[in-house]
Amino acid sequence: MDIIITGASGFVGQNLADYLAKEGNSIKNLSLRNSNWPKELSGEAAAIIHLAGKAHDTSNTSADEEYFTVNCDLTIKLFDLFLKSDIKDFFYFSSVKAVADTVLDVLMESTEANPLTPYGKSKLKAENYLLSKSIPVGKRLFIIRPCMIHGPGNKGNLNLLYKVVEKGVPWPLASFPNQRSFLGIHNLSFLVQKMIEKRDLPSGIYNFADDESLSTNDLVALISETLDKRPKLWHISASLIKSIVKVGDVLPLPLNSERLKKLTESYIVSNTKIKKALGISNLPLSTKEGLVLTIKSFQNK
Repeated sequence: MDIIITGASGFVGQNLADYLAKEGNSIKNLSLRNSNWPKELSGEAAAIIHLAGKAHDTSNTSADEEYFTVNCDLTIKLFDLFLKSDIKDFFYFSSVKAVADTVLDVLMESTEANPLTPYGKSKLKAENYLLSKSIPVGKRLFIIRPCMIHGPGNKGNLNLLYKVVEKGVPWPLASFPNQRSFLGIHNLSFLVQKMIEKRDLPSGIYNFADDESLSTNDLVALISETLDKRPKLWHISASLIKSIVKVGDVLPLPLNSERLKKLTESYIVSNTKIKKALGISNLPLSTKEGLVLTIKSFQNK
Protein backbone atom coordinates (compact mmCIF):
# COMPACT_ATOMS: atom_id res chain seq x y z
CA MET A 1 0.00 0.00 0.00
CA ASP A 2 1.07 3.57 -0.63
CA ILE A 3 1.29 5.58 2.59
CA ILE A 4 2.11 9.29 2.96
CA ILE A 5 3.75 10.53 6.17
CA THR A 6 4.25 14.11 7.34
CA GLY A 7 6.88 14.67 9.99
CA ALA A 8 8.76 11.63 8.74
CA SER A 9 12.11 13.06 9.83
CA GLY A 10 11.14 12.99 13.51
CA PHE A 11 11.59 10.14 15.98
CA VAL A 12 8.10 8.69 15.51
CA GLY A 13 8.11 9.31 11.76
CA GLN A 14 11.40 7.55 11.13
CA ASN A 15 10.47 4.49 13.17
CA LEU A 16 6.94 4.27 11.82
CA ALA A 17 8.13 4.64 8.21
CA ASP A 18 10.68 1.85 8.71
CA TYR A 19 8.09 -0.45 10.28
CA LEU A 20 5.47 0.15 7.60
CA ALA A 21 8.06 -0.32 4.84
CA LYS A 22 9.07 -3.68 6.34
CA GLU A 23 5.38 -4.64 6.23
CA GLY A 24 5.49 -4.19 2.46
CA ASN A 25 4.16 -0.65 2.16
CA SER A 26 5.51 2.09 -0.08
CA ILE A 27 6.28 5.21 1.96
CA LYS A 28 6.24 8.78 0.69
CA ASN A 29 7.59 11.53 2.94
CA LEU A 30 5.66 14.78 2.65
CA SER A 31 7.54 17.79 4.04
CA LEU A 32 5.17 20.57 5.05
CA ARG A 33 8.16 22.92 5.24
CA ASN A 34 8.21 22.89 1.45
CA SER A 35 5.91 25.64 0.19
CA ASN A 36 4.86 23.44 -2.75
CA TRP A 37 3.69 20.54 -0.59
CA PRO A 38 -0.02 20.88 -1.56
CA LYS A 39 0.91 20.03 -5.16
CA GLU A 40 2.59 16.84 -3.96
CA LEU A 41 -0.63 15.62 -2.35
CA SER A 42 -1.95 13.96 -5.47
CA GLY A 43 -2.68 10.45 -6.62
CA GLU A 44 -4.27 7.56 -4.75
CA ALA A 45 -2.89 6.33 -1.43
CA ALA A 46 -4.10 4.06 1.35
CA ALA A 47 -3.44 6.63 4.04
CA ILE A 48 -1.85 9.88 5.04
CA ILE A 49 -0.37 9.89 8.54
CA HIS A 50 -0.05 13.40 9.89
CA LEU A 51 2.74 13.48 12.49
CA ALA A 52 4.16 16.94 11.80
CA GLY A 53 3.50 19.37 14.61
CA LYS A 54 4.94 21.50 17.35
CA ALA A 55 5.75 19.44 20.43
CA HIS A 56 5.05 20.54 23.97
CA ASP A 57 7.83 22.88 25.13
CA THR A 58 8.46 22.06 28.80
CA SER A 59 10.68 25.16 29.15
CA ASN A 60 7.57 27.26 28.40
CA THR A 61 9.42 29.63 26.04
CA SER A 62 7.27 29.15 22.95
CA ALA A 63 4.65 31.71 21.98
CA ASP A 64 1.06 30.45 22.14
CA GLU A 65 0.33 31.32 18.51
CA GLU A 66 3.11 28.99 17.33
CA TYR A 67 1.17 25.98 18.60
CA PHE A 68 -2.05 27.01 16.86
CA THR A 69 -0.33 27.90 13.57
CA VAL A 70 1.43 24.54 13.32
CA ASN A 71 -0.82 22.11 15.18
CA CYS A 72 -4.16 23.53 14.10
CA ASP A 73 -4.01 25.73 10.99
CA LEU A 74 -1.63 23.47 9.10
CA THR A 75 -3.66 20.38 10.03
CA ILE A 76 -6.85 22.03 8.75
CA LYS A 77 -5.24 22.86 5.42
CA LEU A 78 -3.93 19.31 5.04
CA PHE A 79 -7.25 17.73 6.00
CA ASP A 80 -9.25 19.87 3.57
CA LEU A 81 -6.98 18.70 0.76
CA PHE A 82 -7.37 15.10 1.94
CA LEU A 83 -11.16 15.37 1.66
CA LYS A 84 -10.79 16.33 -2.02
CA SER A 85 -8.11 13.73 -2.76
CA ASP A 86 -8.16 10.01 -3.58
CA ILE A 87 -6.49 9.12 -0.28
CA LYS A 88 -8.58 6.70 1.79
CA ASP A 89 -7.51 7.23 5.42
CA PHE A 90 -6.41 10.27 7.43
CA PHE A 91 -4.48 9.66 10.65
CA TYR A 92 -4.14 12.73 12.85
CA PHE A 93 -1.68 12.24 15.68
CA SER A 94 -3.09 14.39 18.44
CA SER A 95 -2.19 13.81 22.09
CA VAL A 96 -3.71 12.76 25.39
CA LYS A 97 -2.84 16.32 26.42
CA ALA A 98 -5.64 17.50 24.13
CA VAL A 99 -7.94 16.07 26.79
CA ALA A 100 -6.30 16.51 30.19
CA ASP A 101 -3.06 17.66 31.73
CA THR A 102 -3.80 15.71 34.89
CA VAL A 103 -5.68 12.42 35.16
CA LEU A 104 -7.31 11.44 38.44
CA ASP A 105 -8.61 8.06 37.32
CA VAL A 106 -8.10 6.52 33.84
CA LEU A 107 -8.17 8.54 30.62
CA MET A 108 -10.76 7.20 28.19
CA GLU A 109 -11.73 8.40 24.73
CA SER A 110 -15.00 9.59 26.28
CA THR A 111 -13.30 11.74 28.93
CA GLU A 112 -14.45 15.34 28.64
CA ALA A 113 -11.66 17.46 27.18
CA ASN A 114 -10.28 20.32 29.23
CA PRO A 115 -6.69 21.05 28.16
CA LEU A 116 -4.86 23.77 30.06
CA THR A 117 -1.79 24.40 27.90
CA PRO A 118 -1.53 26.09 24.48
CA TYR A 119 -0.17 22.78 23.17
CA GLY A 120 -3.20 20.80 24.35
CA LYS A 121 -5.65 23.50 23.28
CA SER A 122 -4.17 23.66 19.77
CA LYS A 123 -4.44 19.88 19.40
CA LEU A 124 -8.05 19.89 20.60
CA LYS A 125 -8.99 22.73 18.28
CA ALA A 126 -7.64 20.73 15.33
CA GLU A 127 -9.53 17.63 16.53
CA ASN A 128 -12.80 19.55 16.74
CA TYR A 129 -12.40 20.86 13.21
CA LEU A 130 -11.74 17.42 11.78
CA LEU A 131 -14.72 15.95 13.62
CA SER A 132 -17.01 18.74 12.39
CA LYS A 133 -16.56 17.71 8.75
CA SER A 134 -18.54 15.09 6.87
CA ILE A 135 -16.32 12.22 5.77
CA PRO A 136 -17.00 11.01 2.21
CA VAL A 137 -17.96 7.38 1.67
CA GLY A 138 -14.86 5.24 1.35
CA LYS A 139 -12.73 7.51 3.52
CA ARG A 140 -11.91 7.25 7.22
CA LEU A 141 -10.67 9.68 9.87
CA PHE A 142 -8.61 8.42 12.79
CA ILE A 143 -7.68 10.77 15.61
CA ILE A 144 -4.88 9.13 17.57
CA ARG A 145 -4.16 10.22 21.14
CA PRO A 146 -0.86 8.67 22.21
CA CYS A 147 0.58 8.93 25.70
CA MET A 148 4.34 9.29 26.30
CA ILE A 149 6.09 7.66 23.32
CA HIS A 150 9.53 6.11 23.69
CA GLY A 151 11.88 3.83 21.82
CA PRO A 152 15.49 3.42 20.70
CA GLY A 153 16.91 6.81 19.72
CA ASN A 154 14.33 8.74 21.69
CA LYS A 155 15.35 11.70 23.85
CA GLY A 156 13.46 13.39 26.65
CA ASN A 157 12.51 12.74 30.25
CA LEU A 158 13.18 9.01 30.00
CA ASN A 159 16.74 9.74 28.84
CA LEU A 160 17.13 12.21 31.71
CA LEU A 161 16.02 9.57 34.20
CA TYR A 162 18.41 7.05 32.64
CA LYS A 163 21.36 9.43 33.10
CA VAL A 164 20.47 9.96 36.75
CA VAL A 165 20.48 6.21 37.42
CA GLU A 166 23.57 5.57 35.27
CA LYS A 167 25.62 8.08 37.25
CA GLY A 168 24.63 6.43 40.49
CA VAL A 169 22.68 9.46 41.65
CA PRO A 170 19.85 8.49 44.02
CA TRP A 171 16.36 9.16 42.68
CA PRO A 172 15.23 12.05 44.92
CA LEU A 173 11.53 11.95 43.94
CA ALA A 174 10.65 8.55 45.39
CA SER A 175 8.14 10.15 47.77
CA PHE A 176 5.83 10.90 44.81
CA PRO A 177 3.63 7.77 44.37
CA ASN A 178 2.24 7.51 40.86
CA GLN A 179 1.24 5.26 37.96
CA ARG A 180 1.95 6.18 34.37
CA SER A 181 1.14 4.80 30.96
CA PHE A 182 3.84 4.49 28.31
CA LEU A 183 3.80 3.75 24.59
CA GLY A 184 6.63 1.88 22.91
CA ILE A 185 7.27 2.88 19.31
CA HIS A 186 6.95 -0.75 18.18
CA ASN A 187 3.44 -1.01 19.62
CA LEU A 188 2.48 2.32 18.07
CA SER A 189 3.63 1.17 14.64
CA PHE A 190 1.88 -2.19 15.03
CA LEU A 191 -1.43 -0.48 15.80
CA VAL A 192 -1.21 1.87 12.81
CA GLN A 193 -0.51 -1.02 10.43
CA LYS A 194 -3.42 -3.04 11.81
CA MET A 195 -5.77 -0.05 11.53
CA ILE A 196 -4.92 0.47 7.87
CA GLU A 197 -5.41 -3.23 7.14
CA LYS A 198 -8.79 -3.51 8.90
CA ARG A 199 -11.09 -1.86 6.36
CA ASP A 200 -14.19 -2.23 8.53
CA LEU A 201 -12.60 -0.32 11.42
CA PRO A 202 -14.79 2.74 11.99
CA SER A 203 -13.54 6.31 12.03
CA GLY A 204 -13.10 7.82 15.45
CA ILE A 205 -10.83 8.77 18.34
CA TYR A 206 -8.47 6.10 19.64
CA ASN A 207 -6.08 6.22 22.59
CA PHE A 208 -2.67 4.60 22.11
CA ALA A 209 -0.89 3.18 25.18
CA ASP A 210 0.90 0.03 26.25
CA ASP A 211 -1.05 -2.58 28.17
CA GLU A 212 0.35 -1.92 31.68
CA SER A 213 1.21 1.19 33.68
CA LEU A 214 4.28 1.62 35.88
CA SER A 215 5.29 3.97 38.68
CA THR A 216 8.35 6.16 38.29
CA ASN A 217 9.94 4.19 41.12
CA ASP A 218 9.28 0.99 39.14
CA LEU A 219 10.93 2.64 36.15
CA VAL A 220 14.00 3.59 38.20
CA ALA A 221 14.21 0.00 39.39
CA LEU A 222 13.89 -1.28 35.80
CA ILE A 223 16.67 1.01 34.58
CA SER A 224 18.85 -0.05 37.51
CA GLU A 225 18.21 -3.71 36.80
CA THR A 226 19.08 -3.24 33.11
CA LEU A 227 22.33 -1.54 34.15
CA ASP A 228 23.06 -4.23 36.79
CA LYS A 229 22.78 -1.64 39.55
CA ARG A 230 20.86 -1.56 42.79
CA PRO A 231 18.06 1.02 42.69
CA LYS A 232 18.68 4.08 44.86
CA LEU A 233 15.44 5.72 45.96
CA TRP A 234 15.37 8.77 48.24
CA HIS A 235 12.09 9.62 49.95
CA ILE A 236 12.59 13.35 50.39
CA SER A 237 9.57 15.38 51.48
CA ALA A 238 7.38 16.13 48.46
CA SER A 239 6.55 19.61 49.75
CA LEU A 240 10.26 20.43 50.05
CA ILE A 241 10.92 19.26 46.48
CA LYS A 242 8.05 21.39 45.16
CA SER A 243 9.52 24.45 46.85
CA ILE A 244 13.00 23.83 45.43
CA VAL A 245 11.90 23.33 41.81
CA LYS A 246 10.26 26.75 41.74
CA VAL A 247 13.79 28.10 41.32
CA GLY A 248 13.98 26.12 38.08
CA ASP A 249 10.95 28.03 36.81
CA VAL A 250 13.08 31.17 36.86
CA LEU A 251 16.59 29.89 36.24
CA PRO A 252 17.68 27.37 33.53
CA LEU A 253 17.99 24.39 35.90
CA PRO A 254 17.48 20.70 34.95
CA LEU A 255 14.30 20.51 37.04
CA ASN A 256 11.37 22.93 36.96
CA SER A 257 7.71 22.60 37.95
CA GLU A 258 6.65 21.39 34.50
CA ARG A 259 9.31 18.69 34.34
CA LEU A 260 8.63 17.63 37.94
CA LYS A 261 4.99 17.15 36.99
CA LYS A 262 5.91 15.05 33.96
CA LEU A 263 8.23 12.88 36.04
CA THR A 264 5.97 12.31 39.03
CA GLU A 265 2.31 12.71 38.05
CA SER A 266 -0.07 9.80 37.64
CA TYR A 267 -1.36 9.51 34.09
CA ILE A 268 -3.05 6.24 33.17
CA VAL A 269 -4.43 5.89 29.65
CA SER A 270 -6.82 3.15 28.56
CA ASN A 271 -6.13 1.30 25.30
CA THR A 272 -9.23 -0.90 25.61
CA LYS A 273 -11.13 0.72 22.72
CA ILE A 274 -8.50 0.21 20.03
CA LYS A 275 -7.70 -3.36 21.13
CA LYS A 276 -11.37 -4.30 21.13
CA ALA A 277 -11.88 -2.68 17.72
CA LEU A 278 -8.95 -4.61 16.26
CA GLY A 279 -9.87 -7.85 18.02
CA ILE A 280 -6.59 -8.21 19.90
CA SER A 281 -6.04 -8.99 23.58
CA ASN A 282 -2.44 -7.82 24.00
CA LEU A 283 0.04 -5.64 22.16
CA PRO A 284 3.23 -7.28 20.83
CA LEU A 285 5.50 -5.90 23.57
CA SER A 286 4.73 -5.54 27.26
CA THR A 287 5.44 -2.17 28.86
CA LYS A 288 8.62 -3.48 30.49
CA GLU A 289 9.85 -5.22 27.32
CA GLY A 290 9.48 -2.01 25.33
CA LEU A 291 11.16 0.09 28.01
CA VAL A 292 14.11 -2.31 28.26
CA LEU A 293 14.71 -1.91 24.50
CA THR A 294 14.74 1.87 24.93
CA ILE A 295 16.99 1.72 28.00
CA LYS A 296 19.48 -0.56 26.25
CA SER A 297 19.65 1.86 23.32
CA PHE A 298 20.86 4.56 25.74
CA GLN A 299 23.74 2.28 26.74
CA ASN A 300 25.04 2.23 23.18
CA LYS A 301 25.42 6.03 22.95
